[in-house]
Amino acid sequence: MHPTMPQRLWAELLGTFWLVFGGCGSAVLAATFVTDSSYPAGIGFVGVALAFGLTVVTGAYAVGHLSGGHFNPAVTLGLWAGRRVESAAVLPYIVAQIIGGTVAGALLYVIASGQDGFDAVESGFATNGYGDRSPGGYSLLAVLLIEIVLTAVFIWIILGVTSSRAPKGFAPLAIGLALTLIHLISIPVSNTSVNPARSLGVAWFAGGEALGQVWLFLVAPIVGALIAGFSYRYLTGDNDQVELDEQTQRAATET
Repeated sequence: MHPTMPQRLWAELLGTFWLVFGGCGSAVLAATFVTDSSYPAGIGFVGVALAFGLTVVTGAYAVGHLSGGHFNPAVTLGLWAGRRVESAAVLPYIVAQIIGGTVAGALLYVIASGQDGFDAVESGFATNGYGDRSPGGYSLLAVLLIEIVLTAVFIWIILGVTSSRAPKGFAPLAIGLALTLIHLISIPVSNTSVNPARSLGVAWFAGGEALGQVWLFLVAPIVGALIAGFSYRYLTGDNDQVELDEQTQRAATET
């Protein structure tokens, strides 16, 4: 029995919520935690990178069988370009993902505000940025390039490990490890997006410059995803395509 569209959208909303809450939550609440003795006990960049990877692994195993486990508008667009998802699902998926990320950002904001002196603007609230808002002070061009390249690599990996020719059952693990590695590379550069829903989910609540720079983290992942999606089949000869029977078509259009 094929999942209905509402079931698929719920899975995408929940999975994106978990990714943003778990990944950004680790950055906001635990990355630089300091004990009463002023001893730094935070999880740091490595811990945040692992948190993002673990959210994808656990989310994909939990609800990926319903929706495919995209949790990211760039992934949805990349898989659409690679002919792995039907056109009718693209916009609903993206809307569900943005809602899930925003709900996660709102909940995280309420929790973080429970600490005296918390300021989302001053702390950065796990937002992405370039120039003065880049953790390492990297330029707009540097951030643009790394976000495009790493998103493209991420989509190529997803298309590869979900191919009918790939070993079965290991895709979520490989995708989660890939996202971990991507964060290890690029947290110092852009605070790592490769996911417009992740960027928007926290930028709403940091406001100001965070919202002023979020355009890059919408454009760059989409560009990288489309490059990967359109090129994958030609580079690998993998012609897997989504095949919709009558029942699936009804599910895809059901509201």
